[in-house]
Amino acid sequence: MDWDRVQELRSKGWDWGKIAADPKVGFRADASAGDPGRALRALYHRSRARERTKGSTSEGSGTGAEKKGEGTGWGILRIFYLVVPLVGVWFALAYLVPSPIGLVVPALPYLGLVLAGVALVLIWSLWRSTGGRRWSAVYRTTVIGGVILGLVVAGLIGLTGAIAFGCPLLPPAASLKTVSSSPFEKVPTGAWQTNGVPVFYSFGATWCPYCSATSWAEWKALTEFGSVSGVAFGYSSSSDVYAQTPEVVLASIQLGPKSVNGVSSPAAVDFQVSEDTSGVQGTVPGTASCYQQAYLTAYASGIPFIVLNGQYEHDGELVNPADLSNWSHGQNGGYTSVEQSVLNEVPVQGGNAWAAVRTNAWWIMAIITVTIGVPVTTLANEYGWSSATKQAVGTDVSLLG
Repeated sequence: MDWDRVQELRSKGWDWGKIAADPKVGFRADASAGDPGRALRALYHRSRARERTKGSTSEGSGTGAEKKGEGTGWGILRIFYLVVPLVGVWFALAYLVPSPIGLVVPALPYLGLVLAGVALVLIWSLWRSTGGRRWSAVYRTTVIGGVILGLVVAGLIGLTGAIAFGCPLLPPAASLKTVSSSPFEKVPTGAWQTNGVPVFYSFGATWCPYCSATSWAEWKALTEFGSVSGVAFGYSSSSDVYAQTPEVVLASIQLGPKSVNGVSSPAAVDFQVSEDTSGVQGTVPGTASCYQQAYLTAYASGIPFIVLNGQYEHDGELVNPADLSNWSHGQNGGYTSVEQSVLNEVPVQGGNAWAAVRTNAWWIMAIITVTIGVPVTTLANEYGWSSATKQAVGTDVSLLG
C-alpha cells in the first residue's frame, strides 16, 4: 500500500472508489469486504487512528510509511541526497576558482569523476525505490544540508589555501583570452611579482623535445633582460619524438644584473623554474610555491608551461622541435658541437637556428616589456638590444595593445 499516493489523490478530490482502483495505490480488497472504496476508507481511518495513538505528527498523512524508513532514516537514498549536492557545490566552486579552492582536489578530472559517481548512485537508488516517497520535506532538508556542507567544505579549503599558504585567486581556464597573434593567452587576474619585479615561471623537463626547443627562446629572452650565468646544455630523450633535440638546461640558470656601456641594470624579471633533469621520460618536477602549483593546476595541459607576470600563459609546444632537427645530437657531430652550433647562431641572431626561435623569443620579450610598463626604446637602450630586436619587440608590443 502506498499511503502517500492515497493522500495525494484525496487532495485532488478523488472519491474512495476511484482511489481504490488506482493501480499505483496497490490496494487489494478481500472479496468479503464489499465495496473496495468503502473498505479502503475504513482502513485509512484505522491507520490514522493508530498513528494518533502513537503520537504521530505527520500532518494528516497518517500512513506510517515515513516511520518505516521512507525519508526519516539514513538509508542509501537520503545519504546520496546529501552527498550529491555537497560534491556538486564543491565541484562548481573548484571549477570557477581553481585556486585556491581547486588546489587540494582539482575540479577536472577528480571532483568531476566523483560527482558523476555519486550522481549515478542516487539515480540507481531512485530507480530501486518502491513505495513510499522519493521526495519529501525530509529529503528537501537533506538536499539543503548538502548544499550548505558543500559551501562550508569549499570555503574552508579556499580560506586555508589563501591565508595559510598564500595561494593566488585565479579564474577558470574558460576565462582565458587569446592575445592577438601571440601564442600566449591572457589571464584576467592580478600580477605575480617578487618585490615589484615580474615573475617569469617555466615548467618542463629536459627529456621533453618541446621543452628543449622552447628553452632556446626562453634563454635568449632572459639574456636580453639580465646577465645569465650557470648555463648548461643537453638534449631531449633519444626514445621520444624529435629525439635528442638540443636544449638549454634552464634549471641551472641564474639571472643577475646586466652591464651595458659600463652601466649596470638589475635583472628585469624574477626567473623561477621547475624542470625535471632526471632524463627519465614522463617524469615531471615538483613545484616550490603555492603560486607555481596554482597556475599549473589551473591552466597547464601540457609541457612546456610558461607564465609571465601571472597574466600571460602558454602551455605545450612553443618552438617546434622539428625546426631544430638539423642539430639533433649525432647528426652534426658530438654532444658539444651540436649545442655549440645552435649557440653560435642564437646569440648573434643569425642563421637557421635563430630563425627557428626568434619569433617566440620576441613574443616573450614583448610580454615582459608590457608587464614592466617601460617603453621599448628605454629598455632597448638600457639592456643593449639590437635594432632588429628593438623593432620586432616594438611591433609585438603594439599588437598586445
